[in-house]
Amino acid sequence: MTANTPVLPLTAAEADALVASVRRASEEQGIRTAVTVLDAGGHLLAFRRDDRALLIAGETSTRKAFTALQLDAPTADLVDAVQPGGMLHTLPTALDRPLLFIAGGLPIHRDGRVIGAVGVGGAAPEQDHRVAAAAIEEVIGG
Repeated sequence: MTANTPVLPLTAAEADALVASVRRASEEQGIRTAVTVLDAGGHLLAFRRDDRALLIAGETSTRKAFTALQLDAPTADLVDAVQPGGMLHTLPTALDRPLLFIAGGLPIHRDGRVIGAVGVGGAAPEQDHRVAAAAIEEVIGG
C-alpha cells in the first residue's frame, strides 16, 4: 500500500462494536468502566460509562484515547517517558488539552495507519489496557 492509497476510516458501526466489546469484557471481569472511541481527527465516535463506574472514569477514558491518538502509542508504553528525566517529561503540561499517561488508551490502526483510538477508564490501569486491546483485536483485528 502506498502513502497515497486511501485507508477506510473507523466507522460508527466499528465504534459501537468496540464499546460493546469493552462492556462485555468488563462485565465478565466484574469491573465497571467507561469507554471512549475517537476517530483519526480526535472527534468522538462513541462513549459509554457503566452506570456504576466512577464518574471520573468518563474523563479518564477520553483523555487516554486522546493521548494514544496524538502520540500513536498505547498509553501503557508512555508511562515511563513522562517520569522525571523521561523523554516526554514536560509534555503533560505543554499542551492546552490534557493528556493522561495511564494504561488504558490505545491507537487503532488499519493498513498500518492510525484511524482512531479507544480509551478505557474505571478499573486498574492494567485491566483497562487489557479490555481495550481485546476489543480492538475482536473488532478491527491485528
